[in-house]
Amino acid sequence: MKQDMKKWVDEIRSSKIKKSLPVLSFPGIQLLGITVRDLVGNGNLQSACMIAIAEKYDSLASVSNMDLSVEAEAFGAQILYSDTEVPTVTGSLIQNEDQIDSMIIPEIGIARTGEYIKAIEIASRSINDRPVLAGVIGPFSLGGRLMEITEFMIKSITEPEVVHKILIKVSEFLREYILAFKEAGANGIIMAEPAAGLLSPELCSEFSSFYIKKIIDSVEDDNFLVIYHNCGNTIPLTDSILSTGAKAIHLGNSVELTQAIKQYPPDKLIFGNLDPSGIFMNGSTETVENETLNLLYEMGKYSNWIISSGCDIPPLTPIQNLDVFFHTVKKYYSN
Repeated sequence: MKQDMKKWVDEIRSSKIKKSLPVLSFPGIQLLGITVRDLVGNGNLQSACMIAIAEKYDSLASVSNMDLSVEAEAFGAQILYSDTEVPTVTGSLIQNEDQIDSMIIPEIGIARTGEYIKAIEIASRSINDRPVLAGVIGPFSLGGRLMEITEFMIKSITEPEVVHKILIKVSEFLREYILAFKEAGANGIIMAEPAAGLLSPELCSEFSSFYIKKIIDSVEDDNFLVIYHNCGNTIPLTDSILSTGAKAIHLGNSVELTQAIKQYPPDKLIFGNLDPSGIFMNGSTETVENETLNLLYEMGKYSNWIISSGCDIPPLTPIQNLDVFFHTVKKYYSN
C-alpha cells in the first residue's frame, strides 16, 4: 500500500510514543514450522513469514529477510545453504580483471531475486497497517562478496580503478533491483552495507557512499524511503554516511549510541542497537528485558531515535525473548 514516507518520518520524530523496529524476519520460521532453507527460496513462504510476524508483533514496519547472499548469487556466486543459518557466499567469483570486463549485469528476477520480489508483492497487499520494507545489500558489500573481501579492500588502495569497475556494475544492478521492489509495492528498503565499516572515512566515501548516494537519488521519493544500515564502527564514518543523503540510519551494536547520535542532525532517524546474538538469541528473558530498558533509559530522550536490534536477528532466536522485547518497549512508552 502506498504511503507518504516523508510524513511517516516526520510523525515518528514528533510522536512521544514510539514503536520498535527490530530487523526481524528469519525467526518467523518458528511461527511457520519451516527451515531457513525452505524460506530463502520461496517467495510465498517469505511473505507468509512477514505476515505472521506482523500479526504477532506491533512493529513500526514489516521487514523482509536481510539475506546478503541473494544479489551475489544473481551474479553467479556459489551459496552455502543451511536449515538453521542465513545463507552465505562461498568462494570468490572474480579472480582477475578480465572476469570483471566480461561480467554481465544480471536481469532482475534471475536466481532467487524473483522470489524476494514476489514476497514483497504479496506482503504489501496483505500488510496495510505499516510500511513494508525490502532488504538489499549495499554496493561495496556486494563487491566484497563477488571478489574476496580482503582482496577487494586491498585493491581499493592498490588498484582503485578495478574496484570502481565492479562497483559501477553492481550499483546498476542494485538500482534496478530496488526499483523492482518499489514497483512490487515496497514502501522502502533497508540497504545493508556492513563491509563499508571496515574502510577509512576517505575510502568509504569513494567506494561506498558515492555509489549509495547515486542509488538513493534515483529511487527515493516521498513514497519510498532508503534506510542505510551499517553494523560496523561507524563513528569515524559519520560524515561519509551523511553524504549519502539517507534520511534514516540504522546502526549496529559495535557503536555507543549515546555518542553516535550526537553526530547526526535531529532530522535524521537513527535506529539501533541491541546485540542480536548476545542479547536476543543467547540472552535470557531477564537479560532481554534489562538490556532493552537500559537502552530505552539512555536513548529515550532523543525524538529521532527508534529502538531496534543492531543487525538481523538470528533465525533460532527464542520467541519468548522477542515477546519480552516488544512488551518491554510498549510498557516503557505507555508510562
